[in-house]
Amino acid sequence: MAEISIVVPVFNEQENIRLLTDSLKKALVPLNTSYEIIFVDDCSTDQSLQIIKDLAGSDTHIKYLTFTRNFGQQAALTAGLDFASGKAVITMDADMQDPPELLPEMICEWEKGHDIVYMHRKNRHDGLFKKLSARFYYFLLSKFSDRKISSNIGDFRLMDQKVVNELKKLHEKSRYIRGMVSWMGFSHTILDYDRPNRSNGKSGFSLLKMVRLGMHGILNFSLLPLRLGLVVGVAVIILGFLLLAYIVLDTLMNDVYYELHKWLGVVTFIFTGFLFVLIWILGEYIGKIYDEVKNRPVYIIREKGNLE
Repeated sequence: MAEISIVVPVFNEQENIRLLTDSLKKALVPLNTSYEIIFVDDCSTDQSLQIIKDLAGSDTHIKYLTFTRNFGQQAALTAGLDFASGKAVITMDADMQDPPELLPEMICEWEKGHDIVYMHRKNRHDGLFKKLSARFYYFLLSKFSDRKISSNIGDFRLMDQKVVNELKKLHEKSRYIRGMVSWMGFSHTILDYDRPNRSNGKSGFSLLKMVRLGMHGILNFSLLPLRLGLVVGVAVIILGFLLLAYIVLDTLMNDVYYELHKWLGVVTFIFTGFLFVLIWILGEYIGKIYDEVKNRPVYIIREKGNLE
């Protein structure tokens, strides 16, 4: 059994894998502790898997899993956590934007007794759209979620073995691991770090994937979409009474005649759009229930190396 497990989801990161492995070894070897690095290949289409196999063939500390198809980052993290044997498990991306040199500091905080060590991105070198959308998303999530989920905290974290064991008991299929970890409520600390720019390769996390992950967070940990119907309904009723009162007073006091069918046509058109949005949100929840009822596995492993 390893003391420290590193779980790294991989999708088309052939330029970064060797560099990341060398950096992880450089950070871990001086600590004089046993470790394992588990790469989870999410059906990459480049040479990522072959590079991982070559590394695993020459070093038993390097272990890997590969899927039968692309199941997504959250499934890859889940698989790595399922196979991790360490007393502490660190999850991180393969793009070198989660600095390996911070691992000793994370481990030090864990040794002080913290069950979870979150890594907070103090500075994000992203585009304006991504920064603003991320800020708005985390604002909504923090305001309407049952649990406080801090902004700018991704999947770069350390978890004690008991946290990982409890996380494995959560079997939902639409997974949002950063929310699930926060929901469990273990003791934690937060470390700030500067997130560097990606130096090699291209991110496989497209806008569509980010939207899907964001929807998992909103739908899994917030009742905001369901409450939205009540908010809109109450607002419409209040607005309707105000409009009615205004028309009645204006008619009685100023003898003004209104062709209400024109106003009602516009208002009806606008709130028909709201109705469709609310139906879509309801459909999202029904779809998630359908996925849970099917009880399909989160991932399917095609091959594994250096793992029992």
